[in-house]
Order: sequence, then C-alpha cells, then structure tokens
Amino acid sequence: MRDLEHRRPQPWPIRVAHWVNVPLLAIMAASGLQILAAYPMLGPQGRPYGWYPFQGTPPPEWSRLGDWLAGARHWHFAFGWFLTLNGVAYVLYLALSGEWRRRLFLPRRDTRNALATLAFYLRLRGHAPEQGLYNGLQRLAYTGTLVLGALSILSGLALYKPVQLRALASLLGGYDPARALHLIVLALFALFTVGHILMVLLHPRTLGEMVTGGRKPDA
Repeated sequence: MRDLEHRRPQPWPIRVAHWVNVPLLAIMAASGLQILAAYPMLGPQGRPYGWYPFQGTPPPEWSRLGDWLAGARHWHFAFGWFLTLNGVAYVLYLALSGEWRRRLFLPRRDTRNALATLAFYLRLRGHAPEQGLYNGLQRLAYTGTLVLGALSILSGLALYKPVQLRALASLLGGYDPARALHLIVLALFALFTVGHILMVLLHPRTLGEMVTGGRKPDA
C-alpha cells in the first residue's frame, strides 16, 4: 500500500490501455450496429421480445461501420480480438501491480462512500465525502465496466461460434438471449461513456492526468 501511495495517479500501462480502448470501442460499437441493421429485431423469429422498443428499426446510418453485413463482421471480429487482448492486459496489470486496491470497488470499504458521493451529486448532501484517487462511486462504475467487458466477450463468443460453444450459449440462455445481452451491454457502455465524459468536463484535471500520468506524490 505504501508503494501505491507514491505512484503517479495514472501509471503508463493504465493510460495506454485507456487510450487504446477509445478507437477500439468506437469500431466495435459501429460495426456491431451495422450487424444489427441486417436483422433489426430481437428475439426468435416470429416471437420478438416485447420489451425491446426498436423492433424492425435499424440504427441510424451515421452510427454504423462496414457498409454491409459481411463487411461489418470482418471489422467486428478482427478488432474484437484486439479489444479482448487489451482488456486482458489491463486486468493482469491491475492484479500484478496491486493497482486493483486503488481502483476496484470493495464493498466493505467503498459502499458508504459511494452512497455519500451519490447524495452529494443529487444535492442531498452539502459537501463531498473524502476520497483518494477515486471515490466509491467511481470505483463502482469502473468495476462495473470490467463486468460489462466480461459479459461482452462471453456473449460475443457465443454469437461467433454458437455451435462449437453451445455450452456457453446455453449458459446465456441460448442464441437470442445472448444477442440481446450483447446489445444491452453496448447500451450500458454508451451510458457509462456519456457519464464519464460529463465527469471529465466537471473535473478537467483528470484528463490531463490521463495524458501525462499526473504528479507523483512526494515520497
């Protein structure tokens, strides 16, 4: 823990993984929406899911990449491996460097702080609670993205090889539920991105730290 206290706020492996993710996520999202446009329905044929409000409505053309189904699949499956490798490298770095202690949500440590921070953002509390590198709400959000990343990879593999990985597809409820889960994960990533950008605009110093690494605390 003492070693962590004397590190820069954003070590270089964290920064590299963060900025590599930006174009990769954009490519994956846009190519995935082009794949969805080929059949813009969720649920088994003849029995679409009632909860999905956009049945039969393809995503807007400006949001799609690949021009047609096969082209979008080429983009999606090629860059999906790069995104997966980047995520695995990030998780390994967290585990081996001890950075997980500063960044991941630990319920016993962070729950109270997360609730107090949420109350502050909702103007139910007059001042922000104490925080270190991240507050409890930020740790919860960032830990949530790791869970979303795992779900995205697993559901994507089930869609990529539904026969060879039938056990995985069955674990996710079958092909159609896996497809719906994959799209829900994309929507949650988009929601996180919007919130992330808003927080950066409110606290622009964090953007500089993600570029330079930030100032190293005095030893």
